[in-house]
Amino acid sequence: MFKKVLIANRGDVALRVLRACQDLGIPTVAVHSTADTDAMHVRLADESVCIGAAPSAKSYLNIPALITAATITGADAIHPGVGFLSENADFARVVNEHGLTFIGPHIEHILSMGDKVEAKRTAAAAGLPLVPGSDGAIASVDEAMSVAKNTGYPVLIKAASGGGGRGMKVAETADDLAEAFSSARSEAKAAFGDDTVYLERYLGNPRHIEVQIVADSHGNVVHLGERECSIQRRHQKLLEEAPSPILTEKERHHIGMIAADAARSMGYLGLGTMEFLYENGEFFFIEMNTRLQVEHPITEAITGIDLVVEQIRIAAGLPLSFAQDTVTFKGHAIECRINAEHPTSFMPTPGTVENFHAPGGLGVRVDSFLYSGYRIPPHYDSLIAKLIVHGDTREQCLARLRRALDETIIAPMPTSLDLHRLLVNDADIKSGAYSIRWLEEQFLPNLPQE
Repeated sequence: MFKKVLIANRGDVALRVLRACQDLGIPTVAVHSTADTDAMHVRLADESVCIGAAPSAKSYLNIPALITAATITGADAIHPGVGFLSENADFARVVNEHGLTFIGPHIEHILSMGDKVEAKRTAAAAGLPLVPGSDGAIASVDEAMSVAKNTGYPVLIKAASGGGGRGMKVAETADDLAEAFSSARSEAKAAFGDDTVYLERYLGNPRHIEVQIVADSHGNVVHLGERECSIQRRHQKLLEEAPSPILTEKERHHIGMIAADAARSMGYLGLGTMEFLYENGEFFFIEMNTRLQVEHPITEAITGIDLVVEQIRIAAGLPLSFAQDTVTFKGHAIECRINAEHPTSFMPTPGTVENFHAPGGLGVRVDSFLYSGYRIPPHYDSLIAKLIVHGDTREQCLARLRRALDETIIAPMPTSLDLHRLLVNDADIKSGAYSIRWLEEQFLPNLPQE
């Protein structure tokens, strides 16, 4: 096992990794920017190192500073957390070149899955079902027209690099394609420095289903069920649940085994999440995230497996502590992402937290770095807490979630708490009758704007 782990992240994920290390008896090193000097992960770690100024480019994305911090503290492994450098192959390579262990997958899988065109090729070779579209990058409007003719309209032009909905344009008809192609390339170039795009059929009303897989260096690959992630705004998830309220047991087993078999054929190592669109009984692979997911706690809730502990054990060369036939799924779990932003305008609301109270009770978990008196900095992602609730049934889970949301206090700044309080009382949420477009097209337009 590792003698010391440096956590190359901040916020709730830094605390999550720190706690897993403590459970394993591993000392930790927290890194922080000047804006995070008083952060909770800095207070709780065994050691801490300031790695730069507030902007992430000068701190959490500063590879030389991170390597220096690991070297001077004697850390022998680095956990990248979520976001920042967690899917950066150059960072993983530099970590390894300095004799340290990168707690994550092989570099070749970070590279292949980080490029969406290459990810589709890899997925196809591994036997995953794909959305009909181009075999690779599209270089011209004429080529896009040819592929779209076979695929059928509407079509989606997507950036090969990056994510978050940037570099994605829909063409409803052939008349729209040239403008969509040009716009997607321009946006991709501006956002990611790469104007490579590809084309696929645009699905009208799909669900977003992802499958958690975990693989060790001893040939063991297991899936831990699926998560429903269709409640999204601008392709950013707001609420997730496990299992999906729409899949049958047969479908659940089918997609889980497909994902595990694909990871096995790839020779994958560590945690990974395969994401699919689901419509009319069909699954279509869209991408793979080669890291810990923000929504991993709901999988932990229904399986009882600590994913971060398992991730660290795998990186240390140990085998999985469970097998596919020993994994059991119990009950239902839902996670609400609580952001420091206005609940209807979605404008960021950084500032000092004067009053913070976390909810409690059976089946309630809060992953957060907040405390009364903490100042939320304006420099980073607006996610400030994750509320995770588990129940024996979906109905019990929703009831506990309503109670937990009502108990939660984060003041005085507006947060997305009020949005979640409305969501969990909506009839479509109660019934599970929603898709990836439901929030933006049906729910949000009907909210009163302040």
